[in-house]
Amino acid sequence: MTTTPSTAPDTTGVIVVGAGPTGLLLAGDLAAQGISVTLLERRPRRTDNLTRAFGVHARTLELLDSRGLADELIGTGTTRASLRFFGALSLDLGRLRTRFPYVLITPQYEVEHVLERRAREAGVHFRYGTELTGLRQHPSQDSVTAELREADGGRPSLTARYLVGTDGMRSAVRRELGLPFPGKSVIRSMALADVRLTEEPPDLLTVNGAGDAFALVAPFGDGWYRVMAWSRTHQAADSEPIDLEEVRAITRRAIGTDYGMHDARWVSRFHSDERQVPSYRTGRVFLAGDAAHVHSPAGGQGMNTGLQDAANLSWKLAAVLRGRTTDPEALLDSYHAERHPVGTTVLRSSGALVRLAMARTPLQRAVRTVAARALSRCRPAADKAIGMISGITIAYRAPLGAHPLTGKRAPDLSLREGRLYELLREGSFVLVAPAGTDAPAASPTPLVHAHWRDGRTTTLLVRPDGYIGWASDRPDPAGLRAAITR
Repeated sequence: MTTTPSTAPDTTGVIVVGAGPTGLLLAGDLAAQGISVTLLERRPRRTDNLTRAFGVHARTLELLDSRGLADELIGTGTTRASLRFFGALSLDLGRLRTRFPYVLITPQYEVEHVLERRAREAGVHFRYGTELTGLRQHPSQDSVTAELREADGGRPSLTARYLVGTDGMRSAVRRELGLPFPGKSVIRSMALADVRLTEEPPDLLTVNGAGDAFALVAPFGDGWYRVMAWSRTHQAADSEPIDLEEVRAITRRAIGTDYGMHDARWVSRFHSDERQVPSYRTGRVFLAGDAAHVHSPAGGQGMNTGLQDAANLSWKLAAVLRGRTTDPEALLDSYHAERHPVGTTVLRSSGALVRLAMARTPLQRAVRTVAARALSRCRPAADKAIGMISGITIAYRAPLGAHPLTGKRAPDLSLREGRLYELLREGSFVLVAPAGTDAPAASPTPLVHAHWRDGRTTTLLVRPDGYIGWASDRPDPAGLRAAITR
């Protein structure tokens, strides 16, 4: 990456590189706030077959609900109120305190359909078949320029106030920034297949590991199933050919049956890494989703974590671009401060799950079984596990002396004016105040004023991403004004 004067004639407010779920949500959020957004995608078009993610967790559904999209997406798949691992560990998602006490099983492309339509309706400018080849920041001009290569051979450039890389594990944005991506491969030669089954599995989400193999089988809801299978005895390169018989054999070793899988429409190999970039922000450029962190597929947290990155960053960029904060640099820096620790936690939790699945010796597998049964029987520990996997218990560090609720996720409160997540659909802060409290006389940012249904006296300032930005148990007009402007 170099820093030179900008000469590019083409400009936009924000450039988003990568039209996966993370980029689509981020671009749609910004455009809905009136920000000019150009979304670049190297592929000439989006494809529905090549998808790895298929689970949407509760916290992500809440974020989609606050955008009016959750019910539509739920209609594309099936829900599962419990997760079973290794035959002994069962986690009851029905205990989650949310409108969505389950995991939604639906392919990633259904998430992309919903988010792309919203982004287009909001006015996002899409440029498929466009690859990022260079990146220059211009501190004196408060801008960044992307050098591009188009499918027809054109080499235009595009200048923006900010740029966000959501372009996956092999991120061109991260490459141009010169940032390291430390970590290691944890699974080599994972087989993926989309198949039909002769026998329906007894569990909606079937996962098991036995000896030198493990496998996962999940339905797409339309008669097709996604199978992920790994064998310790055959660690092939991603480029080595693979056929359905190999997937069948691994699945039989791991689960005891292949459910009569047949008619594969897609079979491939991939490897799974655990990596995280040291900084999610470099000047006017940000990284999100797999461009910032990758980890094992265990727990199905990859796409969900990326979508939550986007929800955290989008309202902060919009606030800065609309001049609604007194300290724009601190607000933008808070993206890394809040999301980097979450990425680290996901790497550790998903890594622990995959290492349990890969238990090699009889003693290791016996210990796994004992630990799984103990976790299933210990309600506090099980609740902690489902809160982590679902994203419901994610919280951000609050300033010293802040109210205990600050930084916590706001549940979908039932207020006099309606559900909290419905009120968040305007993309604004929501002020939840005691009955009879008037709205602030003036606010530098749009504010939805709502009231408790009962006699509670706590005042909450809920951020656009559904987290509590400030709270007080007594009237504090000065503290509220400071929090809004900050």
